[in-house]
Amino acid sequence: MLTFLCYPKCTTCQKAQKWLDARGAQYTLRDMKADKPTLEELTAWYKKSGLPLKKFFNTSGLLYKSMELKTKLSSMSEDEMLALLATDGMLVKRPLLIGEDFVLVGFKDTVWEGTV
Repeated sequence: MLTFLCYPKCTTCQKAQKWLDARGAQYTLRDMKADKPTLEELTAWYKKSGLPLKKFFNTSGLLYKSMELKTKLSSMSEDEMLALLATDGMLVKRPLLIGEDFVLVGFKDTVWEGTV
């Protein structure tokens, strides 16, 4: 079973959900604003993803910009970045698709096609 974390008002999330539905994927839907990821979840997903931690930040988001994270992240430790991500689901890049042995961050149909 897949877990699909998204923000329902996000057009990229809507596109990803339509993509999943068109393929008959079975998933649990989770609103990342209303039910933000925990520190433990984010840590596990980060480790499972194999991606740099900065890829988990929603760099297009208003909160990211207002906190001036573009300049602050480079001086933060991984633990500090993970703790910050866990404070607000809107800091997390979306959508996230979590499977048993993979984590996909953001939606690119070509990447998802080869994994889902």
